[in-house]
Amino acid sequence: MMFSLARRLLFLLPPERAHDLTFSALDYYTRITAGRGLPAPVSDPRMLLGLAFRNAVGLSAGLDKNADHTRALATLGFGFLELGTVTPRPQPGNPTPRLFRLPGHQALINRLGFNNDGVEVFCQRLGAVRPRLDLPIGVNIGKNRDTPMAQAVDDYRHCLKAVYPLADYIAVNLSSPNTPGLRDLQAGQELIDLVRALKADQKQLSRANKRYVPLLVKIAPDLSAEALHSLIDVLMGESIDGVIATNTTLARDRVANATHANETGGLSGAPLLETANAMVEQIRVQAGRDWPIIGAGGITRADDAVAKMQSGANLVQIYTGLIYQGPGLIRKAARAIREHHPVQ
Repeated sequence: MMFSLARRLLFLLPPERAHDLTFSALDYYTRITAGRGLPAPVSDPRMLLGLAFRNAVGLSAGLDKNADHTRALATLGFGFLELGTVTPRPQPGNPTPRLFRLPGHQALINRLGFNNDGVEVFCQRLGAVRPRLDLPIGVNIGKNRDTPMAQAVDDYRHCLKAVYPLADYIAVNLSSPNTPGLRDLQAGQELIDLVRALKADQKQLSRANKRYVPLLVKIAPDLSAEALHSLIDVLMGESIDGVIATNTTLARDRVANATHANETGGLSGAPLLETANAMVEQIRVQAGRDWPIIGAGGITRADDAVAKMQSGANLVQIYTGLIYQGPGLIRKAARAIREHHPVQ
């Protein structure tokens, strides 16, 4: 009831302004209460990637790009958080407006464009709060918009080395539709060269830091079945530790008549669920039962989280569902997974 009222008021504001106000309130509450008074996270321990997750429901990258709100988010009941996307240098992203609500479809379209404060500032902020966090932290890394594609690998390597000491896993974002040319890195020699370079760095960093931090790749939902099969072949062949499926989609067939449907950018939310789940299912069939899959895309109800797990995901992530359903979705989804998809 309270969230429904708050959402109606927040939806009177531009989406990014509503985001800022929401987090200002959440950060303030966390500072004065240290999270006391909030329900405990749903306990449903899961092991994946050599990490212990307190439940299967995590936060997708994109909500806390700069590690500004990490302590507050950690109080909401998530099993893990993924921060970023972060790039080597600060960049403002695309001009506003760049975020659009499609409330009739419980969806968003964004063309934010990796707006962030840069990896140096990101690491300072995360490092300051990291000792007080008691859940796994993933960091999503990308390239700067003005870095030529021929030098893209350098951006990823720079970010990998910077965040490695602070991350429990690292997600390599090759699938945002809002950085020109980025999705081309999901195929061909560019993909092979990139993952080989990152795996070589991972090996050196694991020795230097005396800890192994898994590398996952976040992929697009708009790949053909053949392209997806080839991509997974490369990732598994090069010993990438897992995959995050999926990012936002360029497709508009499920929102064709909605206001803002023709805006440029990636579509997230309920219309993505079926496509994202089908990709998870295809990957699971190809990869076998043991390769880690984090399922993202389209979860706006607890039943959606269960369906994604049943498609083959080991863990799930939510973002757009939080905008429409509020933080209660986290616990509802975690409880539903615990009941309907228990640890085997």
